[in-house]
Amino acid sequence: MKHYTPDKYRARSSIGYLVKRAHGLMMDRVEAAFIGHDFTFMQWVVLMYIRDELGFTATDICRDYRHDSGALTRVIDQLEVRGLLERRRNDEDRRVVRLYLTEQGRETVESLIPLVVDRLNTALDGFTTSEVSELTGLLGKLITRIEQY
Repeated sequence: MKHYTPDKYRARSSIGYLVKRAHGLMMDRVEAAFIGHDFTFMQWVVLMYIRDELGFTATDICRDYRHDSGALTRVIDQLEVRGLLERRRNDEDRRVVRLYLTEQGRETVESLIPLVVDRLNTALDGFTTSEVSELTGLLGKLITRIEQY
């Protein structure tokens, strides 16, 4: 089934545009929540990736989050200096440097989750529980489909 045709295609109704626009707007709102907390959203993202085991190395995070490797290295450096994470070389492959949360890092990331949850709930105000579940499921399905080709 073809959902788009060249003659009727409009950027504003493209799934790519809509997802990117929603992502950008959410980033603006969530980043604003971190103002005054001596922390950036990207620092929090790195800690969450490690906490939730979405990525174990800087390369994992860069690849999945589509973040510049140089910029991410600076974020990781800042977090390490603050004592929130540590780098450890892999025993089997010394080229691999794995990231680990410190206890302080775990406490910090957990303490900031309510900021993000509040912004997500505000963005979803007016959606039913069923709609949020459906949206989450559909986005997951879209990601899986895109990963397959």
